[in-house]
Amino acid sequence: MTRLASLTLASALISSAAYAAPVELTIWHMEQPPHRVERIQQMLDAFNESHLDITVSQEPQSWGEVYAKAPAAVAAGAGPDMMFAIPDFTPILKDLGAAQSVADFVKTLDEKHHFVPATLEPYTYDDGVWAVPLYNMSMNMWYRKSDFEKAGISVPETWDEWLKATENLATSEMYGIGVPANKQLYTDQTIYSVMANGGASELYNEDGTLRFDNPETVAAYDFYSKLVALSPPDVNSWTWGEAEACFTSKSCGMIMQFSVISTYDTQGGGAPEDLGIAAIPAKEAGDEHYTIAYPNAVMLLTDDEAKTEAFETFISWLLEPENYGKFLNMEPGLFMPVTADGAEAESFWSDPMVEKYKPQIETAIANSRNGKLFGFTSGRIFPSIAAISAQNLLAATVQDVTVSGDSAADAVAAGQKAMEEAAE
Repeated sequence: MTRLASLTLASALISSAAYAAPVELTIWHMEQPPHRVERIQQMLDAFNESHLDITVSQEPQSWGEVYAKAPAAVAAGAGPDMMFAIPDFTPILKDLGAAQSVADFVKTLDEKHHFVPATLEPYTYDDGVWAVPLYNMSMNMWYRKSDFEKAGISVPETWDEWLKATENLATSEMYGIGVPANKQLYTDQTIYSVMANGGASELYNEDGTLRFDNPETVAAYDFYSKLVALSPPDVNSWTWGEAEACFTSKSCGMIMQFSVISTYDTQGGGAPEDLGIAAIPAKEAGDEHYTIAYPNAVMLLTDDEAKTEAFETFISWLLEPENYGKFLNMEPGLFMPVTADGAEAESFWSDPMVEKYKPQIETAIANSRNGKLFGFTSGRIFPSIAAISAQNLLAATVQDVTVSGDSAADAVAAGQKAMEEAAE
């Protein structure tokens, strides 16, 4: 071959490589608010511009539809390549054979960034790791410091103190607290936060049988019903937005809520220094404080080698501290870092809203480290938790007490039976 022919061939190969079609990845997520979609798109644009061999695109979905839509799409061969998930959703796609174990990849990421162990636990079972943690969400007790000062009360540490503080906060214009009693996920989250602080965090025995019906659970439901009785009368239809509105309008002295600080900042009209965020009270003095926490993660839903490599490249880029904080702050204060270096990243703490509410966010991050999630608390994952969660059976038991008027003992016994039927 002549030198000219060799150069021509080399040039052609280079040209062919340069114009080769990039690996295309589609991601589904359920972060529908427009400002979150916009921030995710900004992250994707930045990644795509710096990785010309990969193109990542997003398709926002709804939590209300995805439990049915995703399995159907996967079965039809039309599912995404990767998908955001929470622990009780992941087993659905894993059991369909769609979710790929990312154990080796997570090990590599953990060595570099150091995941908060509690965020890995709900995805680690059946000899695999079924998603990469991306962000955590923890529930906290919200209050206004000025209201507490006016009422002469301190931040409650125990259930008795919590109940007394609720009673003392109440005025003719403000309820002492607002907790939901709707058959909906928000009520699942708040009642479980109380259960976890009363020694009832475990829903299952070691053999997979349910242990919901026990004295600790009954005590938690009995206490929760007392909080509901001191809440606004419409709480049996509340979701997260109604609780936020009650607090920001100063119609509720306390709520249990994830840290959507932007709502307080834009609608509450309160000073940052007046917003109190504290751990949810424990049953007894000296007990550890717990909270429900949702480590959101991303599943890999393809076994294609090129797409798997592109997935790892994208997630590695996203978790780099200089990028990670920008991703988390699509909703400042709500999405907590799941890595040690992410918790210290300048890209996280330099956000104007985060700077403004730094003490509150530091508290939320600290509380998230004691996070628990029903059905995912002991390293044993039982598939029936997906059905129990999908039917909101924790919340249904709340309604049996607060709406139907059943005793806590009777409601919990009925709740156990409903869970056993769901597990069949």
